[in-house]
Amino acid sequence: MIIMKTNIKIKIQALITGVLILFGTSCSDFLEQTDPSYLTAETYFRTIDHAEAVLNSVYAGLRDGLGGAYGGGPWLMTEMATTLADTDLGQAENSYSIRNLANTQDNDYGEAHWSNKYRAIGNANLAIKYIPEVEVSEEDEDLRDKYLAEAKFLRAYYYYELVRMFGGVPIIDEPIDLESEDFLPVRTEVADVYDLIVQDLTEAEATFDAQDLPFNDASGRVSRGAIKTMLSSVYLTMAGYPLQLGTPYYTLAADKAKEVIDEGAYSLFNSYNDLHDPAMKNTGENIFSVQYDAVITANPFQPHLIPYNGNISSYSQQTGAIRANEDFIAAYVPGDLRAEEKQFYYTTFTDKDNRDSTVNCGGHWLWKHFDEAANLGDPQSDLNWNIHRYAEVLLIYAEAANEVSANPGADAYNAVNDIRTRANLADIAGLTKDQFREAVWKEKWFELSFENKTWYDMVRIRKALDVTTGNFVDFIGYHPPYLPAGTALSARELVFPIPYTELQNNPNLEPNEDYAK
Repeated sequence: MIIMKTNIKIKIQALITGVLILFGTSCSDFLEQTDPSYLTAETYFRTIDHAEAVLNSVYAGLRDGLGGAYGGGPWLMTEMATTLADTDLGQAENSYSIRNLANTQDNDYGEAHWSNKYRAIGNANLAIKYIPEVEVSEEDEDLRDKYLAEAKFLRAYYYYELVRMFGGVPIIDEPIDLESEDFLPVRTEVADVYDLIVQDLTEAEATFDAQDLPFNDASGRVSRGAIKTMLSSVYLTMAGYPLQLGTPYYTLAADKAKEVIDEGAYSLFNSYNDLHDPAMKNTGENIFSVQYDAVITANPFQPHLIPYNGNISSYSQQTGAIRANEDFIAAYVPGDLRAEEKQFYYTTFTDKDNRDSTVNCGGHWLWKHFDEAANLGDPQSDLNWNIHRYAEVLLIYAEAANEVSANPGADAYNAVNDIRTRANLADIAGLTKDQFREAVWKEKWFELSFENKTWYDMVRIRKALDVTTGNFVDFIGYHPPYLPAGTALSARELVFPIPYTELQNNPNLEPNEDYAK
């Protein structure tokens, strides 16, 4: 069900036992100081260490959508919906149903996203309510306020994911129990969900700005740059569908992205290899990521990136869960470095039993997420998963700035051309407003591919990239070339279905119209 709490004591016990180590030093310090098994509802929210432990449980929710093994993982849901992904995993029924435009309320990916994100929201609600009550010394007051701001940022992130996936969703912004009015909540209007998201993010931003905290954080925690980046993304989405708030929100998106750019705290990596080098975690281009540690909590999605039983990896599971559609690869223009071998994709790798021998992998697999050291040696990956990186900020700025100008300006051109230069492509210049808009969209499709970004953009602009022509066409009515004639995207594919188990457990929930049973 949606509701994660029966009473505060049970919830806190679950939260304490569920706290996962996200930041090794701080968490290990806390475990050395206090034995969590002795904490109760009456004693838990007392010290700054308790506040940090609660907050870490909210961060831990970031990892819940990235797991899975045979049968795939929840993060594949929005990738299969783009029509740009393929799979070799025969057991991946959830992936095939989405890719073939036959998704249902029974899809396990949707259930995983819904339940995991509401669980994280429940923990965030506890943090937001009780962290202000933690007694701290004067020197720890700022730290307590920072922790509260981080919890608000994370709650905003989880709701941002939910509202884009499912449309209007229930807003639960307080800890609840069996007697709460919201125990069986109704769905909320999309605009109201975005109001909460913006409120949480702007309050978090105000705290971080007031404390003049660093723009980036090498530990991987929320930073000023992460907050402003997410705000720019939220404002851009609000400018487009389904809210269509237009110019004022394009302006907000451009202004917030420009703040990040002008700060100079981030820069594009010189090499695409740095995007999946664990040594580069939380530096350079990486703004905010899901944190992994090979010793404590290893990255779980490497088996998805390996050809099915391809015998190229140290991982015993080699599932072939996701690769690029070959028509999409063909849509990259000739000379685009990103489409060349072992830049964003790979087609060959060495044989596990003879590293001097090369295996043809039978398609374009995702090199941009591939942890080479883990696949060659100890199959425990240290690699983070990017939620926001600097290339996205540049593209948000370019798109939004163009929308509020008569013609694209120099700064907008520079933002796009910085990305194109790295891809060994010529600068774009002299375009009309409409031409520039589509040029930016193409850069987003090709640069941010397979990072859980493209489907959200498709829904926001109501457009799909026709990989056979290289042009953008209306989302509704687009026929992916791999599907039978007469099969096309429809309004149904603009949202995912509310999971059937949630509808069964909560009679106040209404299904998305085109998925009603």
